[in-house]
Amino acid sequence: MLSGRLRAAVAGLAIAVLAGVTPAAAQAAFVKGSPSGGDPYFPKAGNGGYDVSRYNLNLRYQPSVNRLVGKATIRARAKKSLSRFDLDFRHLDIKGLSVHGKRARYARRGQELKITPRHGLRKGSRFDVRVHYHGHPRPVIDPDGSEDGWIPTDDGAFVAGEPQGAPSWFPCNDLLTDKAAYRIRVTVPKGKAAISNGELVKRIVHGRHKTFVWDEEAPMATYLATVTTGNFSVKQPRIDGIPSVVAIDPRESEAAATLARMPAMLKLFATRFGTYPFGTTGGTVDHAPNVGYALETQTRPIYDIAPDSRTVAHELAHQWFGDSVSLRRWHQIWLNEGFATWAEWSWVEHQGGDTTRQTFNRLYAKHGPNDRAFWDPPPADPGGPRNLFVTSIYARGGMALEALRQHVGTQTFFQILRDWARQHAYGNAGTKQFIDLAEADSGQDLGHFFHVWLYRPGKPRGWASSARSLPTDHRSGEGAGRPMAALDQLR
Repeated sequence: MLSGRLRAAVAGLAIAVLAGVTPAAAQAAFVKGSPSGGDPYFPKAGNGGYDVSRYNLNLRYQPSVNRLVGKATIRARAKKSLSRFDLDFRHLDIKGLSVHGKRARYARRGQELKITPRHGLRKGSRFDVRVHYHGHPRPVIDPDGSEDGWIPTDDGAFVAGEPQGAPSWFPCNDLLTDKAAYRIRVTVPKGKAAISNGELVKRIVHGRHKTFVWDEEAPMATYLATVTTGNFSVKQPRIDGIPSVVAIDPRESEAAATLARMPAMLKLFATRFGTYPFGTTGGTVDHAPNVGYALETQTRPIYDIAPDSRTVAHELAHQWFGDSVSLRRWHQIWLNEGFATWAEWSWVEHQGGDTTRQTFNRLYAKHGPNDRAFWDPPPADPGGPRNLFVTSIYARGGMALEALRQHVGTQTFFQILRDWARQHAYGNAGTKQFIDLAEADSGQDLGHFFHVWLYRPGKPRGWASSARSLPTDHRSGEGAGRPMAALDQLR
């Protein structure tokens, strides 16, 4: 039999549990969410204890003074019973913050935004976080010295989040494996445009301002989100039957002819990799020559200057390899860049240029064993975040795939690529998973092959004594790529 006092306590606890509210007596079962996503290259990025399902971002940007005002609503699910959790957020000032509509305590330490809700969040419960903020966003300096994130330009901003720039303009869980849907609403002065991801839902003119509303329902990693703003000519053609948005700064008008080749690229890649993974496509060409690279922002790559066709092919290939199938950890980035580099060569061959075999042979002959700047670090072991975008990740990564094609045969090779894109669509996967798939599809033990190409320092040798012999004029729809000296212009 329960005493009256005990019955009241039990009843109160039951009501609190049903409401998702946790009384102080039960707080011992609650934990603080980790302030790190566990990536050794960026240990401060990402957080633990919850999964984000959607970001709703309402932004107003004044380019003339580089002022951003934002309201972020983040919908998430608790993976543990949380007494506190973190978001990643840099520099901008916070006007207000609430969880479940109630003001919550918060503290800031570096990029960490530490949030303590009024009541604990039960494991499995869904919750909303609202953050009102404002300020003058600025880029993040990467370990290799380049800028990413919110990069102001003379007429707006070039917004490219790889690898750690997303928190420079919105609070988020900056973790590769926490992909989410987005609605991004951006208001800019009339005459400017704000180009983001996914479908352009509406454009609203109100007074001296114009609002662009974008929806991207396919899961997207935070670094692939963009709100690039400026003076753009915006068109909405259908590209290979897919709705698209193409935005070009008038100073880079020559880009129109290059982007007009996207239908042929998407058609080629669909035969190689499987159906295009997203509902929209396109591209944004800004005039931002000081940025120094293009980026595969999801559904709509951004280019700092008018790109050549190889660059466009590279960034479109990323829609399969990088955007739909994303990394688990940053050191696996060859799965993005090596794949996109090989696809770039594929496009050039399709246009009548060198075959991928000829490109491979040329590079292998040109770069001897003493050319460590070309061969090292090995693609699957960059050796630290400053090496994420060095030549070997791209070129040797692409060569590893071409060597694989020659080793297992073209038909099996394309089966591997299609299975990779299909099995991990809208998710995350790493190098081990790719090796396992290649062995399963080929029926071969490829451990030594991949060790030589992906992990062993120096010029690869002795990887394919049993390789299938293919004629040197064999053409499989692949091709040569951009000069190696220009690889640092790609991400």
